[in-house]
Amino acid sequence: MSGVRLEVRGVGHRYGESEVLRDLDLELDISRRTLAERKDSLRLTQLLSDHGSTSLLDVRQAEQLVFTAASEVPSLEQQIEQEENFISTLLGNNPAPVPRGRKLTEQGHPPTVPAGLPSSLLERRPDIRQAEEQLISANAQIGVARAAFFPQISLTATAGYQSSALTSLFNGPAGLWNFGGALVEPIFTGGKLRSNVRLTRAQQQQFLLRYEQTIQGAFREVSDSLVAYRKTQEFRQQQELLVVSAQDESRLSHMRYSGGVASYLEVLTNETNYFTAELSLVQAQLNERLSLVQLYRALGGGWEP
Repeated sequence: MSGVRLEVRGVGHRYGESEVLRDLDLELDISRRTLAERKDSLRLTQLLSDHGSTSLLDVRQAEQLVFTAASEVPSLEQQIEQEENFISTLLGNNPAPVPRGRKLTEQGHPPTVPAGLPSSLLERRPDIRQAEEQLISANAQIGVARAAFFPQISLTATAGYQSSALTSLFNGPAGLWNFGGALVEPIFTGGKLRSNVRLTRAQQQQFLLRYEQTIQGAFREVSDSLVAYRKTQEFRQQQELLVVSAQDESRLSHMRYSGGVASYLEVLTNETNYFTAELSLVQAQLNERLSLVQLYRALGGGWEP
């Protein structure tokens, strides 16, 4: 789980950090609930062993389930406290507990990314604005530059996934966007005399290349974010199915053990699988929400005009 934490830290967004904290809270709730259930099971197994109805081996295996769940609790408590300290520092406060809002299970489902998002949304991105301001300072005709370098396409298709137009930007010929040099003259024509005094043609090409690369990077980031959003969604859906299956398998193994047709090893295995599946589902839900945060950032602040 530590690897996931490192990924989350890279988001660098307050919303993302609060989601991490809620995720840890939910994992702790699951671990404590599981621990309580396993302690009850251990007491029953010990009672059966005392009366000769089961073996000491079953008791030891029941103990393993208790110890496994118990070991998660202090680890999660440590991560929660460290995350609270991190968030407090981000807010300019001393390390301290962070007040909670609604639990992760009480949060509404992430909003659906609409189809047909225009690429013009990316014009709001700070990096693109900065590159355009640099061109303007060099007396470039920004409208001409934008028309030449900025593809006007729909970014999303059905269900908010990548559009074919966005995908084709990266699957076409290798030199699809590499035509900056040939467009120096028309872009700088408006201020040609003044700009030539201050800038050489090589410098003009450098500004245009930087602008082109910034736009390419923005479209690439949106494409990557949409892929991540779709795949984390698919992964979360599969994890939900896995939890339902693992829960039922655990229930059935307890019934088989109570009926004397299965060993406690079967219970141990299926209980472990169910516990792991529950924790993995929480991570999958978190990653889906964080992928949406990344998409918001890539679009320059969401999809509202």
